[in-house]
This record gives sequence, structure tokens and C-alpha cells, in this order.
Amino acid sequence: MNVVIVGVGLIGGSVALELKESGFATTITGIETDSENAAQALKLGLVDRLGTLEESIPKADLVVISTPVNIIEEMISPILSLAGPQTTVSDFGSTKESITSHISKHPKREQYVPAHPMAGTENSGPQAAIKNLFRGKTAVICDRDQSGKQHLQAVEKVLKLLGMRCLYMNSKEHDRHVAFVSHLSHISSFILANTVLDIERDTATIFDLASGGFESTVRLGKSSPEMWAPIFEQNKKNVLEALEAYIRHLEKFRNSLSKENTSETRSILSQANGIRRVLDSINKGKT
Repeated sequence: MNVVIVGVGLIGGSVALELKESGFATTITGIETDSENAAQALKLGLVDRLGTLEESIPKADLVVISTPVNIIEEMISPILSLAGPQTTVSDFGSTKESITSHISKHPKREQYVPAHPMAGTENSGPQAAIKNLFRGKTAVICDRDQSGKQHLQAVEKVLKLLGMRCLYMNSKEHDRHVAFVSHLSHISSFILANTVLDIERDTATIFDLASGGFESTVRLGKSSPEMWAPIFEQNKKNVLEALEAYIRHLEKFRNSLSKENTSETRSILSQANGIRRVLDSINKGKT
């Protein structure tokens, strides 16, 4: 299997590691516009060779695009145009509706399978690539009725090889759901980090007081702005809806605390404990 990874960072590099180790890929070609990342991906052995779109895509059996979503939107149509008749093209971006609508009329649309592996860390670049990043996580495949059977099966095989379980939904539904369960948590972490850095200007104090709870909550605030700013912009409508709901809940908590309404404050916290049931249910479903 001749695999091309476009964007060899955390996601693309981690995919490459798994596909090489499993023997699924006989050759992995990396396409990377950042020369330092390209050199590092080759040095780390994430890819066997570096190439260009024009020379690599027509020969590929599988193309995985794992760049920031604004770059995916720019590249998806040219990549499909270069693809050979048997080439399967998938993107592993975090938004889908804008990208899929962009190529809805492309003559090779059936060769494209939009996918979103719900996995990652706060780190970026080829050096961030790790084994087992995807194991036990969920992957969403969007608009499967618009993908050809052989191409859908190829991407399903890759995702299952990565250790993921597959869910299916349309692009619009996907973007709304991830705005709440993924994008909002990143925004919360970014803004919490900014709040603490703004108020606690003495960073030594932060380091002295920071506990595991703070570190885990703010961890996502270390994520790449180059990756996340385009995600928020592409999914603006849903992200704004999620933010409005989040702000309503913050205001409700602020008001109960301001009014010293102890019973309401406790009720809000108790209601939040209900997330344990949801998470336990999800984890049972994965085992």
C-alpha cells in the first residue's frame, strides 16, 4: 500500500507510525510545506521519503490530509484532481461542513472520505507523533453515502487498524456536536489560561499553587493556535452557539454565588456531577 501523508505533524505522524509498524503501508511519502518539519519527519523515520503533490498523489493508494482545516479546504480539490482512479483520499480535520461543501460537485467526490479521529494532545509537529494515540478513541466518518464503497472500506480499515471505533453522521451534525464536546473545551482552556496569566502576573505564584487539577484543566491551552484558530473560524456558527450556552451557565453560577444562594450553588454542582454517568456509559461502550 502506497500511502501519502499530507501534513506530518502530531496526527499525520502518529498515523504514519501505526501504518508502518502494522505493515499496512509499504511506502509512506510525506508532503510538508514547512522545511524544518519535513526534515524532522524524515529524520524520525515517520516517512520513507518526501515528495510533492504533483509527483506523489497520482501514484498513491491512500492519501491522508492532516493539515490545519483551512489548508485542507484549499488543498482538497487540487488533491482530488491529481488522484488516480483507484486513489482513496481522506482528511482527518476537526471540522467537516465547510470542507465537504467545497468539493460537493467535484467529479471525483466518491473517492473522498471525510473522517475525524477524535484524538490528540496539546503538542504539535513531527516530534509530537506517538504510538497508540488513537487506540480506544472514536472516529467519525461523515457523509458516507457520498463515498464510493471501496474508498469507504479503505478508510474504515485504517481507522480500525489504528484501534478506533467508527461512528457515522453527516457533516452538519458532526460540526454541531464537536463544537460542544471538543471545541468549547479548548476555548475554555485557552481563556482560563489568559485569565490566570492576566490576573496572576507573578508567574512564580502560579507555579507554586498549580495543582494537578489546574494543570489538567488548562492543558489544552498549550495547543497550537495555527491549528485551532481556523477550526473556530470554520465552525463559527456552532462555536458561538456553544459559547452562548456556556456563558449562560457561567452567569447562573455567578448569580447564585453573588446572592449567597447556597442551595442553588450546590444544586448546580450536583447537576454537573451527572457527567460522571455519561462518561462511565461512554467508557463501558468502548470496552
